[in-house]
Amino acid sequence: MAEKAAVYCRLSIEDEGLAEGQESRSISNQKSLLTAYAAARGWEIAGVYTDEDYSGLREDRPGFQALLRDAEAGRFSIILCKTQSRFTRNMATAEKYLHELFPLWGIRFVTAVDGVDTSRRENKKARQINSLVNEWYCEELSENIRAVFRRKMELGQFLGNYAPYGYQKDPSDRHKLLPEPETAPVVARIFSYAAGGLSCRKIAARLMALGIETPSQWKRKQGQDLGRKENAVWAVTTVRKILEHPVYLGHMVQGKEKKVSYKSRRTRICPPGEWVVVEHTHPPLVTEELFRKAGGRMRKSTGAKTEKT
Repeated sequence: MAEKAAVYCRLSIEDEGLAEGQESRSISNQKSLLTAYAAARGWEIAGVYTDEDYSGLREDRPGFQALLRDAEAGRFSIILCKTQSRFTRNMATAEKYLHELFPLWGIRFVTAVDGVDTSRRENKKARQINSLVNEWYCEELSENIRAVFRRKMELGQFLGNYAPYGYQKDPSDRHKLLPEPETAPVVARIFSYAAGGLSCRKIAARLMALGIETPSQWKRKQGQDLGRKENAVWAVTTVRKILEHPVYLGHMVQGKEKKVSYKSRRTRICPPGEWVVVEHTHPPLVTEELFRKAGGRMRKSTGAKTEKT
């Protein structure tokens, strides 16, 4: 009876020019290579599992998790990948599955290109070296990307997914900001209200009374940030953030948070001294005088204390 093998393919970045919904050529090439490899050895393909646009450091990949569930359930006895790095680039993950759980589940892990085969005891050191090299690669890549992003910030290029409320990305250069015709006047109105002595709470109430869409409603209408819950009420904190943000003076402020590790998606808040501030990168929505006046009146109206929502 032929042994059953599961094929696992992963790609970190989608191929350029790939049509939406079309399978990447790289994934297709991996499948072709691995099915031919299995056929040459008389293995029956029990399933093909794929993850596209997922880092090998992550364990929350849908295809990866499905593969592990079926492996533990005994639906096949072999997992076949192009290279060990396609399975994972995390040394701890490789150790956990290749050397602990897979032997316990009766799973043999094989790669078609770099010669990994957990059925061969003498192969273990090579697997561990592969894991170490894969981690070094990810760490170095992360540092290089971080350095590139930092340099772009220092040049005043906008790197956010979505432009701040009141702005839009320049259609000819997505790293530049331009006033958004519909929301820029709302920002100016918020500053005028604050300069006139209204508290953040009263400003929020007035915006609601005028039927002005909240920033989250505006984003959703533009097809942006659809994964987040829509906030239909102007929050006091939202108004305060607008009044305190130097972006409305035409200054770019970025780097307020950073990832705690190249292995983690968690971030930490950076102190102001670590922020990247570049002045006069885009058209301001308010004057320096209005910004200062609004800020002074806001602090006075709240008694220099944080207003509760």
